[in-house]
Amino acid sequence: MKKLNILILAAFVIGMLPVTTFAQKKGDPLMQAPLGVQSYSFRNHWANGVESTLDIIQEMGFEELEGGAPRGMSAEEFIKLCSDRGISVPSTGTGFEQLEADPQKVADQVKALGAKYLMVAWLPHDGDFTKENADRAIKAFNESGKVLAENGITFMYHVHGYEFQPYEKGTLFDYIVMNTDPKYVSFQMDVMWTHFGGADPVGLLKKYGKRWVSLHLKDFRKGAPKNMTGHTGPENDVVLGTGELDIPGILREANKIGIKHMFIEDESEEELVNLPKSIAYLKSLTY
Repeated sequence: MKKLNILILAAFVIGMLPVTTFAQKKGDPLMQAPLGVQSYSFRNHWANGVESTLDIIQEMGFEELEGGAPRGMSAEEFIKLCSDRGISVPSTGTGFEQLEADPQKVADQVKALGAKYLMVAWLPHDGDFTKENADRAIKAFNESGKVLAENGITFMYHVHGYEFQPYEKGTLFDYIVMNTDPKYVSFQMDVMWTHFGGADPVGLLKKYGKRWVSLHLKDFRKGAPKNMTGHTGPENDVVLGTGELDIPGILREANKIGIKHMFIEDESEEELVNLPKSIAYLKSLTY
């Protein structure tokens, strides 16, 4: 009986210890996902050559790319060019209207890339984002997300900041989360747009946990004005770690959730200068 009591006490003490005691140790990197980049970061380069742009991506050390085949190139050809450089394409995107109109067609396009995640990054709306806009999105997300799930694809809505309009006791983003089916609808947090819309990225990661399955990593210039339009100038997109966002806190919470895909997205006009600095910053962060 005494031995049993000791075992019970030991189990209780272990259960009270923080999970991170066993998952990470001092000195482990905070960036635990493969180094990823959003293809929009190279919007000024793709037209100059797909292969040369992928060479830049490879040279920077990126292992994952979120994007798709440029116009005029087949998915098969694009994936081979990526694979030859050790770059995988786990995630891609589409427009809301395309998904709403024909989710199976979109699913077929995603499967052609071999991707497992699909994101939509903008919802149609005029002026302020409204409940009517949210209701349209909820219907499309639940219906299309089911089709995508049946095709082995996880659907993600990429938060853009305008969804944080107050609604009832929360926001329209809360309304969307609560009214979408977790089996079919997940979320991708763009940490800068979340902050820009007045929300707290770390707080939202804690609040909705495993509904988040991916991140866009970017930072926002200190002191620049914020609003809920989802639009700001490229000068306000700054090197990770130099702006207003708590990047270490975001990474810690993302790791607790188990987020496996994090893509740097650089919307500045100095991407070839800024991206290496952002990469170096991420690699410098440890527990």
